[in-house]
Amino acid sequence: MSVSTAPLESRAEALFVSCLQPSEHPTADQVAAAIEGSMRARGECGCAEALAVEFGDHPETAAARMRWALAVVAGDVLVPSAA
Repeated sequence: MSVSTAPLESRAEALFVSCLQPSEHPTADQVAAAIEGSMRARGECGCAEALAVEFGDHPETAAARMRWALAVVAGDVLVPSAA
């Protein structure tokens, strides 16, 4: 399955476990690269497993990060295109 056809939730999980930070105001290209890198490195199940660990270890920050990741992959947060 290609990253672009992966379910929204899977792409959000991959973005969540990436090193990309909301404070960096990533571009659409950076988001796509982060998702692809996470999916390639961990696979779909591995991203879900890492997400679960983060929610267990850091529940106070994980919820906000997941809301951000979901909003970005759903297109609810505008990310600039690379110029």
